[in-house]
Amino acid sequence: MPRPWPLRLNRRAIWVDLLAGELWQHRPRTGRTHRLRTLGTPLGAVAPLREAEGWIAACGTGLALLRHGRVDWIARPEDAAPTPMRMNDGCADIRGRFLAGSMAYDASPGAGSLYRMDTDGTVTKILDGLTIPNGPAFSPDGIVMYLADSAQRRIHAYPYDPDTGTLGAPRPFAELAAHEGVPDGMAVDRQGHVWSAEWGASRIRRYSPDGTLDRALPLPAQQPTSCAFGGPGLTDLYITTATYALDTPNSTDGRTLVLNSPVAGLPTATAHLT
Repeated sequence: MPRPWPLRLNRRAIWVDLLAGELWQHRPRTGRTHRLRTLGTPLGAVAPLREAEGWIAACGTGLALLRHGRVDWIARPEDAAPTPMRMNDGCADIRGRFLAGSMAYDASPGAGSLYRMDTDGTVTKILDGLTIPNGPAFSPDGIVMYLADSAQRRIHAYPYDPDTGTLGAPRPFAELAAHEGVPDGMAVDRQGHVWSAEWGASRIRRYSPDGTLDRALPLPAQQPTSCAFGGPGLTDLYITTATYALDTPNSTDGRTLVLNSPVAGLPTATAHLT
């Protein structure tokens, strides 16, 4: 079953159906929803291109350019891994780099990595030893990167240099107990607070920049997967959910939900290729 991931782009909501390898679009003004692309390989995340229509995608075993109906591979760093791998979540930073994590299909501990694609198309591994990386997400000024390892039930905050894409030493940001669900995808609002979808907990949480829990919002779906801001004033909070491994999904599971946020979010960062 799929794990979707949302973003906002030019009055459209775009999300991926991960295991189905599909890219979807919804236009709130018309209410029309349709599938844009089917890749035939897992599609973990996309970021819109700054220059033209198209996306940088974390898909299959690497990163690809989706444009003009084509899939042009940039790099497949996980092709030679000793265990079958796929890409998972990702996003662009404020300078247009694209960062995305990988994981083993069987969630082998420590098999995953975080990759950075620079604007010249160079792909570099910048973290390893991850199991199920989700995020990243960035502070409004781009100098802090938040990354969850869902298997560890932890979110870490890393100092980040927007000019070089270099990470500093992480600090613990949030950790969930076994009964609290799993931190999944994230978004950051204009005040620098982190919104974390919590798989298995029917909830999304908002954390202050120092990791203090600010609030928790209950959701009607059991497995929220990620979130993004959109709508007029960026006060609509889109939350994707999944039906993966649910014996008895309810009518809301697997749908994209929209809540009104008390705080405006940040626009979707765009990827840049020179």
